[in-house]
Amino acid sequence: MNAQDAAKKVLDTMLGHLGFTATIELEEDAEGHCLQIQTADPALLIGHEGDRLDDLQYLVNRLLRKHYEEPPRIKVDCNHFRSMQEQKLREEVLSLADKVRGSGRPFQMRPLNAYYRRLVYQFLLNDSEIEATSPSGESRLKRITLQQKQS
Repeated sequence: MNAQDAAKKVLDTMLGHLGFTATIELEEDAEGHCLQIQTADPALLIGHEGDRLDDLQYLVNRLLRKHYEEPPRIKVDCNHFRSMQEQKLREEVLSLADKVRGSGRPFQMRPLNAYYRRLVYQFLLNDSEIEATSPSGESRLKRITLQQKQS
């Protein structure tokens, strides 16, 4: 069994033990593999701002790392919640980058977890004028600062 099928089986087992009736589809997207959960009551699985999805995703990926040498990173989504959040974040980042370009002043974003911070860096990867930095430390949520690149 490959890692993606194992991830789907693990997630299906977890949801079954939690009492959820759902279908799970393995999708490919720009970032890799996504387990898309379809359920009639997504709010219970998504949680507050996706925190329960984060927890499910963390558990699935931890279990894969335990059983596979170099497993792919698996994203867990429910009724396309993360996809919509990622699009909103992309729009926010590009808008803030334009503000930085226009004003020359740095702008600080709202606190983001590691997954969303990684997306911000990817969104700005090919931008020759704007860079993103985040503070070091152990905090789960950090504020990224967008600023003009120093020559």
